[in-house]
Amino acid sequence: MKLTFYKKELKLKHPFTIARNTRSVQEVLFVELEHEGIIGIGEASPSERYGETIQSTIDFFRKANLEQFDSAYVVEEINKYLQTLGDGNFAAKAAIDIALNDWVGKRLNIPLWKLWGFKKNDTPKTSFTIGADTAVEIVKKVREAHDYPILKVKVGVLNDEEIISIIRSETDKPIYADANEGWDSKERALEKINFLQQNGVELVEQPLPARDTVGMIWLKHRTRIPIIADESCTSIHELPALKGVFDGINIKLMKCGGLKNALQLIYTAKKILGMRVMLGCMIESSVGISAMAQLAPLADYCDLDGNILISNDPFQGVTNIEGKLFLSDLPGIGVRSSENNK
Repeated sequence: MKLTFYKKELKLKHPFTIARNTRSVQEVLFVELEHEGIIGIGEASPSERYGETIQSTIDFFRKANLEQFDSAYVVEEINKYLQTLGDGNFAAKAAIDIALNDWVGKRLNIPLWKLWGFKKNDTPKTSFTIGADTAVEIVKKVREAHDYPILKVKVGVLNDEEIISIIRSETDKPIYADANEGWDSKERALEKINFLQQNGVELVEQPLPARDTVGMIWLKHRTRIPIIADESCTSIHELPALKGVFDGINIKLMKCGGLKNALQLIYTAKKILGMRVMLGCMIESSVGISAMAQLAPLADYCDLDGNILISNDPFQGVTNIEGKLFLSDLPGIGVRSSENNK
């Protein structure tokens, strides 16, 4: 089994601002896992928020000796081996896990959603993300998003109220608000959430820093709008402590380490803890988005729009038509190279 990788710069259609930073490009790494003449494809989009960089991801790939395995079918065994190479490195582990599952689907000539027994038409509509920006740019972004029925708006910045008011002057579409840990006190968060609720916002992600559990409990008891954990939930080990603190969790392949871990989080959150599940993403190409979309029939909410926020997607896979995710019938994660990959 041979593992190779290469770097690609994904170009955003608009500068993307959240509470932590602004960027115009996102560097990602694609992996190719070749075995028995079949190539499985995966993607890593590392986040500095979780202590990961392109270089740390490359270093992990160079450490991973997959040639010791005689079969790519042993996905669980390989994932256990990857854990022995060190903690963290979730994006790198996710990329290899995606490639392994893509290989299995291609080897069996079946898409993963069908292999796992899901119905392709049961996908919820996904939100379309609008980064924080000036008034003029917010109006432009909202109008460009006319085909998408749900907006996800980045807040946690100085002009939160202005952003929401401008959007509400343009549309009455459902809004999800994502603060990305941007409000520095529970009192400020409560004030902001009350304003958001008055303006028809349907849920709020990560209003306070991940470490502020006490503040979140205080906030949860004073709000009615659903609050979703993002940065507070990276692994299944953290999940039980979030019961009663958050109403749901946002699961991303790049922070949980792969499809198997995402499945464990989904079932534990929904079936055992009675929490809602959002499937999210970093800025990713159609490889990462199509991989996570295989699990979309299990989700309450989807925010799988990373591929439509970029202008040079090297792949084609899951399609987004007026917010509805349409899963591919191609085997594995269902992607193929696009014109941008030539």
